[in-house]
Amino acid sequence: MAPIQNARVLFNSVPTDYPVPGETTVYDTTQTIDLETVPLNGGFLLKLLVLSIDPYFRGRMRAPEKKSYAAGFTIGAPLEGFGIGVVLRSETPSVEVGKYIYGPSIRHQEYVVLPELGALEIIEKHPDLPWSAYVGAAGMPGKTAYFGWKEYSDAKPGEVAFVTSGAGAVGSVVVQLAKQAGMKVIASAGSEEKVQYMKDIGADVAFNYKTTDTRAVLEKEGPIDVYWDNVGGEVLDAALEFAAIHGRFLECGMISGYNTGHQGIKNLNLVVAKTLHIHGILIFRLQAKYDKEFYATIPAKLASGEIKYAEDVTKGLDKVGDVILAVQKGDNKAKAVVVVAEE
Repeated sequence: MAPIQNARVLFNSVPTDYPVPGETTVYDTTQTIDLETVPLNGGFLLKLLVLSIDPYFRGRMRAPEKKSYAAGFTIGAPLEGFGIGVVLRSETPSVEVGKYIYGPSIRHQEYVVLPELGALEIIEKHPDLPWSAYVGAAGMPGKTAYFGWKEYSDAKPGEVAFVTSGAGAVGSVVVQLAKQAGMKVIASAGSEEKVQYMKDIGADVAFNYKTTDTRAVLEKEGPIDVYWDNVGGEVLDAALEFAAIHGRFLECGMISGYNTGHQGIKNLNLVVAKTLHIHGILIFRLQAKYDKEFYATIPAKLASGEIKYAEDVTKGLDKVGDVILAVQKGDNKAKAVVVVAEE
């Protein structure tokens, strides 16, 4: 078989604010691969199918000397993140041809030879769900919502929850988990379309933070017993101001500061005054406890419609840079997914 194109999306430069398609990331088609003869050296050949584009990508677009909980992207190398691929050839006894591979270190590259599974896993799909769901509500974002909520919310019927980015991949699952727990749910997002979606999935109070005063909403509808934070900044300050005594703050993300710098929080003294509980959420620190339970329950609930989900699907590896920028600016309408190839 003659060599074929093996396109990649490379991390090209560290952005100063928002990542710029074609500058921060570059779609590269110079590499080729012969699928039949490329040496496996005991590993396996993976064909990329679906990629998840997530807010945390911005934190990995940094200079190598800056350290964090997740490794930075390497200049000149393909991006990597959560994704799904299918095994085309294998010399690894535990990895059979035709199996589907999921995990956090899938390269943004059409085909790749991997020496071992490592942090990746073989995954089985619910017959009534598409593979794209497994990088969204049935994958890392859904796990983030489920693990964090189970571990830290201590939710009680009649309490009040406030969920930011409530139409997003994580927030929309949290809204529904909070409703199922018998809570009153306040949810915010940045467009009227997203506000309607939050209402559709059960939010009692849904508002557009760009056109509505967050503090006025929280003053009227609070105090807040559980705050799920995806944005940080001024909204976090407002949530602190209108938190209930012994409120629980579940800190999942702070996208308001990812591209323009994080602002100082003025109301941290209220952590003491209101005896608040603050918990950071990273799924890999909860995975061993909840992963099996998640797969045993959530995909079936998504397939039945008991838990609703939405996707913003883009086709083509060459669109990755555009989708990354859209996610950072909040222009995506639902969970951002890039479909690279069909099975």
